[in-house]
Amino acid sequence: MDMINKFYSTAVQTVNTLSGVLPGNNVTREYEVLEQVCTAGVGLMWKVYNGYKKSTKQEVSVFVFEKKSLERWSKDDRETMLETLRRGVQQLTKIRHPHVLTVQHPLEESRDSLAFATEPVFASLSNVVGDAVRSEKKLYDVEIRHGLLQLFDGLQFLHQDAKIVHRNISAETIVINKNRSWKLFGFDFCIANQPATDGTPHWPFREYTTSLHVLAQPSLEYTAPEVALNSINTPDSDLFSLGVLIYTIYAGKPLKMFGSDYSGFRRYANELNQRKYPPMNAVPGELTESLKALLHPSANLRPKLHELKQIVYFQDVGVKTLSYLDSLYQWDNLQKSKFYKGLPQIIPTLPHRVNLHSILPYLVKEFVNSPMIPFVLPNVLLIAEMSSQKEYCDHILPHLKPIFKLTDPIQILLIFMQKMDLLLKLTPAEEVKQSVLPLLYRSLECDMPQIQDLCLAVLPTFSTLIDYNAMKNSVLPRIKKLCLQSSNVSVKVNCLISIGKLLENLDKWLVLDEILPFLQQIQSREPAIIMGIIGIYKIAMTNTKLGITKDVMAHKCIPYLVPLSVENGLTIAQFNTIIALVKEMLGRVEQEQREKLQQLSTIQRDNKPKDASEILANEMESSTLSNSGASNGNKINDDMFSGFTVGQPKAANASSLAPLKAREQLKITHNTAAKQPDILSSMMQNNLTGLGTSVPPSAPAIPAPVSMPSNNGWHSSNPLVLNHQLTSPQASNNNFSSLDDLDPFGGGGNSGSAAKPSNANGANMYTLQQPQVNYIYPTGYSLNSIQQQQQQHKLSMGNPSQAPTLMPQTKSLQPTDNQNLNALSQQDILNFLN
Repeated sequence: MDMINKFYSTAVQTVNTLSGVLPGNNVTREYEVLEQVCTAGVGLMWKVYNGYKKSTKQEVSVFVFEKKSLERWSKDDRETMLETLRRGVQQLTKIRHPHVLTVQHPLEESRDSLAFATEPVFASLSNVVGDAVRSEKKLYDVEIRHGLLQLFDGLQFLHQDAKIVHRNISAETIVINKNRSWKLFGFDFCIANQPATDGTPHWPFREYTTSLHVLAQPSLEYTAPEVALNSINTPDSDLFSLGVLIYTIYAGKPLKMFGSDYSGFRRYANELNQRKYPPMNAVPGELTESLKALLHPSANLRPKLHELKQIVYFQDVGVKTLSYLDSLYQWDNLQKSKFYKGLPQIIPTLPHRVNLHSILPYLVKEFVNSPMIPFVLPNVLLIAEMSSQKEYCDHILPHLKPIFKLTDPIQILLIFMQKMDLLLKLTPAEEVKQSVLPLLYRSLECDMPQIQDLCLAVLPTFSTLIDYNAMKNSVLPRIKKLCLQSSNVSVKVNCLISIGKLLENLDKWLVLDEILPFLQQIQSREPAIIMGIIGIYKIAMTNTKLGITKDVMAHKCIPYLVPLSVENGLTIAQFNTIIALVKEMLGRVEQEQREKLQQLSTIQRDNKPKDASEILANEMESSTLSNSGASNGNKINDDMFSGFTVGQPKAANASSLAPLKAREQLKITHNTAAKQPDILSSMMQNNLTGLGTSVPPSAPAIPAPVSMPSNNGWHSSNPLVLNHQLTSPQASNNNFSSLDDLDPFGGGGNSGSAAKPSNANGANMYTLQQPQVNYIYPTGYSLNSIQQQQQQHKLSMGNPSQAPTLMPQTKSLQPTDNQNLNALSQQDILNFLN
């Protein structure tokens, strides 16, 4: 916020200052006035401001004279001074010459000021000479020499063509424009030629008077002695003033200061008449004699301007170069081309400010002449190479932007491609996208292989400045088209190299979708092209950001690369490179596919349901652990049988119970209050359901079982139990009851009698509640003992009156089974499930 307030206050202050400078002046209608840059004119009374024309944005300088600066003067002096200033600007407006300040807008007067607009001005000579001048404004020796030559040309034009005597040549009336050209200004006291009756030129004499203000008359420090001694004004008087100016430039001050002391000036004029010169140690030795000749008291003995141009002092290479540029508009294209070809050897020897402000403006003017652009452009880029980025953006880039769009002559693109690294270094990123990238696109589309090669070489260097859409839709399509259509092998190879360098700035899917399919479209089989293709594949495969998928390598890459390895013309090293790449791809395909299959196998194994034997083994193990610590043998041990309990009968003494062994016999009882069956129990119940098909009550009784000798008389009526796997019960000392004690049908009688319903309604209660199961019994056991043990079990379970009577379902035995009833052990169940 403080920064904004500071900026606002500064802007307001500037506006208020300029509003006070030009209140109501017509110049402000057409021109925007900015900051003050220097002062100029008699007594440095003109304030010079930067500005621009509102309609065209053309840069100008606005000269402003504030009338309030004359408030201390008398009325006559004030009017005389204003009239002098008006006459000087009017005379300046009439004169047109390269070394006379150019007026853009004539003088405008308001109640408070005088103002007019000129070409852009850097400073007056008075602002850049002397010890107090800042270093950035101090003049180089080559600038002084060239500036003096320009003044010679300007004065020569005034004297010979315009027939005007300036009468006030001084440091205040010499203005340096933006291009560092010296211009004549301050025609306030000039005298025009009034020829005599015989036609000889004549300039009326105006005598110096002390009655007028010192600033309303020519400065005595630069006035020629003949004015005081002979009362004459001639063009040679300006030459004396020119000599004093040269001395002032090097010494920092005029020969002698007089102010308004006219009598002192006359005395000094007499001293000069005796050739008494001040010391000239500050003046270069090459110029000393010519300077003394300019200060000669006799006007007719002073050297002429064209003679001064020929002295050794002005024969410097830099001075001649700048002088040639001044007269460049007079030359034809052939002369210009010869000069521009030699200019790159001279530019490095000149100060950078001279190159930037004195040479560059002349060069950019040639951009309107397209045949000369290939000769001028290398010099402009050479100056740009010596410039900072700010200088480049301010002075060079605005002139290059129109040239970026040109394609004719073709050498323009070639020069830009050769200096592309410089352009990318100095040009801002936004300007690169707007101006430089279109230049590259045009270079790729031109027909000159040399330009195409250069463009492809520099393109990857600024790929980071190209956004994704431009890369995908503009750059890559042009490179691919050039590679496929060009008949030049070098261009094709450079296209592949350029793409390879661009890969790291692309994403994986752009490479897979655009680059790899494009490689297979290339029909050329030259070894260099093949190795370029191999290089792209290798970069795409090894780059961690990119990578080629297993499927792409297997289906597209390897089938394409293998035929390349047998192309004619390959060296052994090139062949080895291709084979190594193919092997690497095969290795990756093998590794990734094996890992994939192993993962799928692991997932399938983890998701596969457990085998029934594993589930039963786990259940039996948990049952064994619970029985080992229990005192009651009737405790439920296994959930596998759901509605049935697997346990041991009570022993006579609790201490006589022995641990459960692998071949122990089981007592199976029906428990109506059993827990919800688990998965395995449900499977067994469903499989056993088929055995319990409904039989009418009048079905015949189950016949007595028949023993089979093959398994010692053991046989199962349950189809889930394989008869040949049943083994005879072994003799055991364990105090366990056999299955004969259990009556699954809940009734008395022998095995051959039919079961009767036990409830009042005569319904078969077992059939209603559980599916029919044909149990396994040992051969020869009596059902009476089974019924007795069943009754004891009912009494031990609580209320026997509510227990349902189990009625067996009659079913004819299969003749092949013989249905021997055998005792079932834990090991038998495991053998069956396995």
